[in-house]
Amino acid sequence: MNANPAHQKPSGGTSTRLSRRPDAWGWGLFGGLAAGGAALDLWSKQAVFNWLGPPENQTIYSVIPGFFQLVARLNSGAAFSMFQGQRLILAGISIVALAVMLFLFLTGRFHRRIIQIAAGCITAGIIGNLYDRLFNEGMVRDFLDFYIGSYHWPTFNVADSMLCIGVGLILLANFTSEADQTHDLPQKAEP
Repeated sequence: MNANPAHQKPSGGTSTRLSRRPDAWGWGLFGGLAAGGAALDLWSKQAVFNWLGPPENQTIYSVIPGFFQLVARLNSGAAFSMFQGQRLILAGISIVALAVMLFLFLTGRFHRRIIQIAAGCITAGIIGNLYDRLFNEGMVRDFLDFYIGSYHWPTFNVADSMLCIGVGLILLANFTSEADQTHDLPQKAEP
């Protein structure tokens, strides 16, 4: 008899996975992406800002002329510069989001590998931008600038990219099958 209630079979015959703890692969995916993504974000911000100088210099390095350039920008808001100057609110939201991601991972709520990868990416993005909010006077460092003609997509950074990748993977996971879970077929009531 299995002593772990998370793996006991209910009367229907299939196992439930309400609180299965992460396995070694789960820890590696989530932890590796969270730590590696946050480190890449912080390193890339530091490297680009050291190279281009402070935003006041308005230095621009064209990577793909007419499409992509590196610039040094500071953003006191969230995505698309929303909530400008709301440092404490944005830092608080980030701390709560980080706590939720860690809680969900540690309590085994992320079963599928694609969700573990997504959670690692989202956690990396939260950590990278939270670091800036806490230790860079509330200003997030952005440097990736894509544009066509005079239209510029809002400047962003690696942390923002990790957040978008994570959300995209969650959306993708909702449209794919769950190979590691079984579903009960409807059964006829017995007379």
